[in-house]
Amino acid sequence: MNIIVDAMGGDNAPDEVVKGCIMAAESFGEKITLVGVESEINRLLKKEGFAGGNIEVRGATEVITGDDEPTSAIRQKKDSSLRVGLEMLHRDAGDVFVSAGNTGALIAGATLIVKRIRGVRRVALAPLMPTENGCFLLVDAGANTECSPAFLKQFAIMGSIYMEKIMNIDKPRVGLINIGSEEEKGTENIVEAGRLLKETPINYTGYVEGRGIPCGEVDVAVCDGFTGNVVLKFMEGMGIVVKDYFKKMFFRNALSKFSALLVRGSLKELAKTLDYTEYGGAPILGCMKPVIKAHGSSNAKAFYHAVRQAIEMVNKNIVGTIAENISQY
Repeated sequence: MNIIVDAMGGDNAPDEVVKGCIMAAESFGEKITLVGVESEINRLLKKEGFAGGNIEVRGATEVITGDDEPTSAIRQKKDSSLRVGLEMLHRDAGDVFVSAGNTGALIAGATLIVKRIRGVRRVALAPLMPTENGCFLLVDAGANTECSPAFLKQFAIMGSIYMEKIMNIDKPRVGLINIGSEEEKGTENIVEAGRLLKETPINYTGYVEGRGIPCGEVDVAVCDGFTGNVVLKFMEGMGIVVKDYFKKMFFRNALSKFSALLVRGSLKELAKTLDYTEYGGAPILGCMKPVIKAHGSSNAKAFYHAVRQAIEMVNKNIVGTIAENISQY
């Protein structure tokens, strides 16, 4: 297997990307191809003292930044690390592509270069998010601001397959995000999407309200990309607020610091649950080859988990299973 990684994408590239890939290469033993400015990548590999033979470097002279207009950047920056990596994936020079770079450019590139699975109308960004008792898949989290009922139906099918295969959940509970649980609630698109989902063989449990999502009422939360991105950013913000609150509360005085020692194990467990680096990246579901969007501020640990996730997607043939099921439905 060959995991292609955009070494120049993200806020902490290329340093944290290279460190994370070294950790993954040593742990998993799979081949990793780092795409980017060769001199920079080789300098970092030497600095970290990596002597393994399962990391290769593929040169690319340009970088797509977060300020670039996505589609224009993909078309014009032909030697960017992001585009070169996607083209390698398209040519079967690798099995999966991972990038923490410009989200819009990655989605545009995945659609234009890697292409969609036949029958898939839109690709969807699908990050894993923490809940009270585990995690859920949010789909779509920003790839499509407006969605037809047919798009939402396909997102639900793809999300269900991902959670069953990757997270080993038997018959994942799929919910459609809405402002109420009553059947007549919501926009025309939501009501029609709900009707379509009842006709599919997935475990569709009906509408789910915003407060029910973090409480773990569903394993897959389906929505348009506008709503999904709001949910994503809100939950990330709440995670930061909760961690900061506990930090201030337990370090207020000597007594509170002593109390923190007594519950240290539970606090570490909470911090791990709220830590996005534990979940790897967000797959772009619907592409003909596996593509994973790592968090823009990913550190080495996050990239390590993104590579782990990439390996799982390939080994469990997520793309092939989605293609098979989309053609049936």
